[in-house]
Amino acid sequence: MKYEVIVVGGGHAGCEAALSTARKNHKTLLVTGNIQNIADMPCNPSIGGPAKGVVVREIDALGGEMGRNADKGALQMKMLNTKKGPAVQALRAQADKITYPKEMLKTLQQQENLDIKESLVEDLIVEDKKIKGVILEDGTEILCDAVILTTGTYLKSSILRGDTKISEGPHGERPSKFLSDSLRKLGFTILRLKTGTPPRIEKSSIDFSKTSIETGDSTPHSFSYDKNIYYDVENQEPCHLIYTTENTHKIINENLEKSSMYGGYVEGVGPRYCPSIEDKVVRFKDKERHQLFLEPESKYYDDIYVQGFSTSMPIDVQEKMVHSLPGLENAVIKKYAYAIEYDAIDSKQLKQSLESKLIENLFTAGQINGTSGYEEAAGQGLIAGINASLKLEGKEPLILKRNESYIGVLIDDLVTKGVKDPYRLLTSRAEYRLLLRHDNADLRLREYGYQVGLISEEIYQKFQTKKENIQKLKELLQTTKITPKKEINEYLNTIPTAELKDGITLYNLLKRPEVKMEHIKHFIEVPFEDDVCYQIEITCRYEGYIEKAEKEAEKMLALENKKLPSDMDYKKIPNLASEAVEKLMAIHPTSLGQASRISGVNPADISILMIYLRKRENDDKR
Repeated sequence: MKYEVIVVGGGHAGCEAALSTARKNHKTLLVTGNIQNIADMPCNPSIGGPAKGVVVREIDALGGEMGRNADKGALQMKMLNTKKGPAVQALRAQADKITYPKEMLKTLQQQENLDIKESLVEDLIVEDKKIKGVILEDGTEILCDAVILTTGTYLKSSILRGDTKISEGPHGERPSKFLSDSLRKLGFTILRLKTGTPPRIEKSSIDFSKTSIETGDSTPHSFSYDKNIYYDVENQEPCHLIYTTENTHKIINENLEKSSMYGGYVEGVGPRYCPSIEDKVVRFKDKERHQLFLEPESKYYDDIYVQGFSTSMPIDVQEKMVHSLPGLENAVIKKYAYAIEYDAIDSKQLKQSLESKLIENLFTAGQINGTSGYEEAAGQGLIAGINASLKLEGKEPLILKRNESYIGVLIDDLVTKGVKDPYRLLTSRAEYRLLLRHDNADLRLREYGYQVGLISEEIYQKFQTKKENIQKLKELLQTTKITPKKEINEYLNTIPTAELKDGITLYNLLKRPEVKMEHIKHFIEVPFEDDVCYQIEITCRYEGYIEKAEKEAEKMLALENKKLPSDMDYKKIPNLASEAVEKLMAIHPTSLGQASRISGVNPADISILMIYLRKRENDDKR
């Protein structure tokens, strides 16, 4: 049987990719090594966090699935950085490791146009540099028009503890031993990367009296714009905070050579922004302690995840390390920590659509592209699925810009800069982060989701109503004026905020940092939902900063609109720096904007390119 799309791998990227292509009416096959591990969460029991939480909202705005299932599997919800500005606020959920995969599998199984097959893909069928199908481990050939590789950490994966190295996946599954060799033969540059996970502890063996409790928010939250609340807000599962001790650091320093990483057993490059505990102790010698979070993994079993305590130490050393922690002196370790290394591709060999530059109709998404994190994988999977569908339909790809989404920042960074270690999204990577907020993901991306066919007419009309209500509320506040009457100033004193000396519109009153929409409701009736009110509160208060960011984005877009031919020979352009020529020839950016973000391409090189393009355009007109 022939399929239109084959998705290889059933992790977070694979689920989003398969659902998006099937929902766009393309007959899709999802091939995965173990159906029971679909949407598995082999590492941290959480969805969201700084930048990542915004990605989940963006996935939902585009019509993806992660947000809905994160809501269904939430054990605890918390909005992070609420004491800071809206640009860095993000939602984080403790996610049930049983419920989340179960709900995602149910969604996949109920989806029309989607089949699931349990097997490993060993090779790709390629003719004239165009994908034609896949070859399974038993030699079965399945033909298709497009392939999306979402293999996670399974390409030649190895588990490491101390000097022990075992060829297997996160739960002892068989790794994919041959696919990365096939990719290398097709011309892909293969990288070796590493990540890790901490030990899991039996809950009943922890003395929680020596920890600080971390509870969820009393306000209900949801990732999805469906706004369904599935968790018990009053009875959320708590997390607990502890710190490493002087003895912990002593044990680590005395056994450093036994660590897989410091003992020289690791080939792959580990994540810079999520280092192992031994790496933290070595790199930050001035720190007397490091914070750790004890996080519940599921309401169906008793494991506690020690967030921040990833290690590749041998088992006997791990025992000493864990027992040196406050409250864990008598802890029972149910699963020991490990490092895992795996093959990935050089993401600079991808187009911005996530289609390979080497093989037509071959797309890749997730950790195979050098990223870390469930959310980054899911965002890529969704975009890869959308663009594979659009390619088959003969339409232009969906390319999200850096001022439109964190997903756009992520993909642009991957294809423009590449990776040396597993890439993690951070708010600091987004130069327009004030525009890319948790609260406005639907306003930024819902239109795209509707255009590509992943948003229903009903949802789209609700979105249109929300936009209309935001405008109505803004006009209401801009046209309603209050004057310095005695009773008005008395109320303003209770906020407290400065008394009025002249008349002021409610819109300008709301610009005061201490004034919130709840105070505005004292003066007028506001017949709109909370998310509409919050949107006005944010855009009003930060109006000047937002306008400044939008003007800066316009300058960037002007460069993005200056397209560079895919066949341009940069060696023939006079005066370009040699490093710039090398990088430009390797990446072949699609625009001056992308070229300007390539490491080694300087402003002087961009000016030369602009002059060259202008001359070329003038010559073409003659």
